[in-house]
Amino acid sequence: MADTATAGPRKTVTVDGTEIVLLGTAHISQASTDEVIAEIGSGQYDAVAVELCESRLRSLTDPHYLENLDLFQVLREGRGGLIMANLALGAYQQRLAEQLGVEPGAELKAAAQQAEDNGAELVLIDREVGTTMRRLYRNVPWYQRFGLIGGLIASVATSQKIDSEDVERLKKGDIMESTFREMAQSSKTLYKPLIEERDRYMAARVLEQCAGKFRKVLVVLGAGHLEGVASALEKPVRAPDAEVKELDTCPPPSRWPKFLAWAVVVIVLSGFALGFAQSPELGWTLVATWVLLNGGLSALGVAIAYGHPITVAGAFLAAPLTSLNPTIGAGFVAAAIELTVRRPRVGDFRSLRKHVTRWQGWWTNRVARTLLVFLFASIGSAAGTYLAGARIIERLISA
Repeated sequence: MADTATAGPRKTVTVDGTEIVLLGTAHISQASTDEVIAEIGSGQYDAVAVELCESRLRSLTDPHYLENLDLFQVLREGRGGLIMANLALGAYQQRLAEQLGVEPGAELKAAAQQAEDNGAELVLIDREVGTTMRRLYRNVPWYQRFGLIGGLIASVATSQKIDSEDVERLKKGDIMESTFREMAQSSKTLYKPLIEERDRYMAARVLEQCAGKFRKVLVVLGAGHLEGVASALEKPVRAPDAEVKELDTCPPPSRWPKFLAWAVVVIVLSGFALGFAQSPELGWTLVATWVLLNGGLSALGVAIAYGHPITVAGAFLAAPLTSLNPTIGAGFVAAAIELTVRRPRVGDFRSLRKHVTRWQGWWTNRVARTLLVFLFASIGSAAGTYLAGARIIERLISA
């Protein structure tokens, strides 16, 4: 589909003697890429600030960066869900780009390259995507988190083609916002970390790294951030370094999930004790209920992920035990087994970003499939924990 050649929106703000030119772009527009190249190529800018963080820049400029991913370490550190979210976001952007014939983030990549070619200082101003996703996850109520997961799954699963109206919408928005568009527009808790906080963060980074240090700076960012960043530059409310520090900090996780997990352990073990106190038959019935529901649902999750038969069996045996020890999860154990019996090959890492743009690729690529094993085994074990716990209480009451 042809791209319109209209110039992107822009604003100019002067702070501490530095002229800051904000250029709004579309992340999947060839016209935006051409405009960025021409603008920086004019040689009038001492520095170029771009809507990128270190990890996003690396993903754009180093096609092999995923080959160095230590998947076992990622899962052990509890970052499996974050990696899946990043892959899903990248898959959504890649699929859009394939339909339009434009490399995802091409204008940001071009800005970084042109800054180097023209001797201008390159400044990365966006917040790390992992930090944004963590703040997003912790900013929403628990019941909305299922919607986040659903939005990511839908972004990968859908085969719907985008039209000119979708392109215009993306020109006015942001890739992350577009993924969760319906929820972001109706929920302040989603809009804040996705857009509002990043506007403040990027403005603070520009003030911190550029204001008073350069004569003229070009800021290349999505058009959806233009007004918010310009407003924050014109009326800064606090010291930029303090703003960056605050917005880089992830809120501590809620304590109640941990308390709930240990409460379930206490309830289940107490249930076993009460059952055996009444009769050995009832006690063993409760144990069997716990094993079959917890292990069975976790194993079912692994099977849905097309895990190896040994991994399915391992999940069945591990889930009833790990659920009684909240410090280790069934998903981690299942994924570790899958990594052992089906170790990902170099080709799996190299083709990972391409494979996850299609629904079936998550099941055929060994890296992606291991992440699915981790996710589905965890979900199955969690469901089994509460179902089995409820069943144990019911049996004790009726005994």
